[in-house]
Amino acid sequence: MKNFTRTALLLITIISLSLFPVFAGGQEESTKTTTETLTVAMECGYAPYNWTQTTNANGAVQIKGSSDYAYGYDVMMAKLIAEKLGQDLQIVKLDWDSLVPAVISGSVDCVIAGQSITSDRLQMVDFTTPYYYASIVVLTTQGNKYANATSIQDLAGGTCTSQLGTIWYDVCLPQIENVNMLAAQESAPSMLVALNSGRVDYICTDLPTAQAAVVAYPNMKILDFTGTDGDFEVSQEEINIGISVSKKTPELTASINEALAGLTVEDFNRMMDEAISVQPLSN
Repeated sequence: MKNFTRTALLLITIISLSLFPVFAGGQEESTKTTTETLTVAMECGYAPYNWTQTTNANGAVQIKGSSDYAYGYDVMMAKLIAEKLGQDLQIVKLDWDSLVPAVISGSVDCVIAGQSITSDRLQMVDFTTPYYYASIVVLTTQGNKYANATSIQDLAGGTCTSQLGTIWYDVCLPQIENVNMLAAQESAPSMLVALNSGRVDYICTDLPTAQAAVVAYPNMKILDFTGTDGDFEVSQEEINIGISVSKKTPELTASINEALAGLTVEDFNRMMDEAISVQPLSN
């Protein structure tokens, strides 16, 4: 009888132990979160594409490791994409030169920061389809001798600058005859300061940046040569704005492209107009 009881107890123990991992595993699966996070890098200092503010006004997103918030066209787009992908959104603030390396290293999932889809960048990262179609313009000041220019030919001999690592500085400004190019500026705000201070006659940028600038600096004037014989010679790929993604994650590129597919140029322009209207310097 004792042997029977001991054998029965042993069998019950073995069965219980064999079933425990199944139940434990089931409990672990039921409490595990399935929500993923889309980590997006940007400068948080390039209005109207992105900027830093102290509150979550208008739906701004808190910057990782900071009490500040990021907002602007890029944040609006990042929120839309994250929602369509069913993911949480995390914004990482980096300087311009650190954006592409961050994607390559895998420290962020993608960059949404007003980047042109240049051939040089395409050698390092993949790009989505454009999330904005930009045009390149010149920004000068009222009363400047170049203020009435109608072509890049009229800008000959001027002193100028633009942002470091952009087609504005590397491709466009060198097309102006006898141009005096000062050192490239590390950020968009710094190139605007260079123009406003009178250190340069004009700068080269894209239209949304220029539109935001004239709100902050009413003395500035936009020179748009688009569609004329006197315009800069650039490819559409160079002026269109895309989202850079690691070449190791083609599935993410495809998912973002799918999220963008439902948006039109009119949607892009409407969102950009909204971003310009609420940028801090507009208030």
